[in-house]
Amino acid sequence: MTDEDADARAFDAFAQQQDPLDVAAATWAARRRNGLDARGDAELQAWLAADPRHADALADMDETFGAVGQLPPDEVASLRAALPARPALAAPPPRQSLRAVMPWWTGWGRGLPQAAIATVLALAVGGGWLGWDRWQRQPTFVQAFATERGQQRSVALPDAASGASALQLDTATHLEARLYRDRREVHLADGQAMFSIHADPARPFHVLAGPLRITVVGTRFSVRHTSSGVDAGKTVVSVEEGQVRVSPITAGNPGHAAVAAQAPVELSAGLMVVAGQDGRLGPATPIASAAIAPWRSGRISFEHTPLHEALAEFERYGRTGLVVRDPAVAALPVGGSYNLRQFQHFSRALPQILPVRLVPAGDATEIVAR
Repeated sequence: MTDEDADARAFDAFAQQQDPLDVAAATWAARRRNGLDARGDAELQAWLAADPRHADALADMDETFGAVGQLPPDEVASLRAALPARPALAAPPPRQSLRAVMPWWTGWGRGLPQAAIATVLALAVGGGWLGWDRWQRQPTFVQAFATERGQQRSVALPDAASGASALQLDTATHLEARLYRDRREVHLADGQAMFSIHADPARPFHVLAGPLRITVVGTRFSVRHTSSGVDAGKTVVSVEEGQVRVSPITAGNPGHAAVAAQAPVELSAGLMVVAGQDGRLGPATPIASAAIAPWRSGRISFEHTPLHEALAEFERYGRTGLVVRDPAVAALPVGGSYNLRQFQHFSRALPQILPVRLVPAGDATEIVAR
């Protein structure tokens, strides 16, 4: 048996469980949208004239076809993918046999866009199918994870019997993990995390961070989305291993037409991308392996980073006691790699690497121009 024959038999079995009038109306809606020749149009008119209920059923199915056309592609694909595994549900008593309602069904019906018809029936008929679909969409696991200021944490997700996905959370990070039957999702509200994802093509892994959606199957990458410190307000994705797809989740929003028009950015190992608050993606740029989530080894790195951003980054891990009020001093660039647990080394080095001096100011120390 060919795949086409198997698909046709699966669809026939699915159709036999539906009200024949619904199947007929959905099929005629599909035929009409694909274009009818003179013979087909005559058959449609004859079908409409045979029963006053046919016109209303056709109008309902045609409207549902339009609704399906407005659904995001991933939702339509999810509905279609679930059809073969649909459990037996109680079907309404048929008013007529399928063959009586559609005498042309046998043979000719195999040429129809069966996935589209089945999807429309799934949405239009409701009842047991939509209840099943809602059950399919319920998460099997939901848990929030968080770290306090200065804390780091490693967690494992129960997304596989072995080789589960691992997450490393940096300081002041808040995220929520949701596992579904057809996908895995993490919503990163604030902070940064390193992801080591267990490969599962049947359940892609999505990270939603600010205005971005990062999609993977199996890889290791870092996502940063913080309200303070370096790149505050932006979202930074860096890939250490494998490949990820980064796209703005504002796509389709009329208010973000320019962002929605952007093509997703594909990142492989050694590449990174930065997005603004509106989801506008910058170009993919190289990044050294050692520069990807250096906080994992207790380091913090700067490259031409304004002093005020460097201080804010240290503040994410603990109080520094340093303040800078002069805008010119705050903009001075800082570089280098530092132990994030030994801030005093950075503090002592400042007068040597920048034209500044440290002046006691009550319970704090002010950085002023020299």
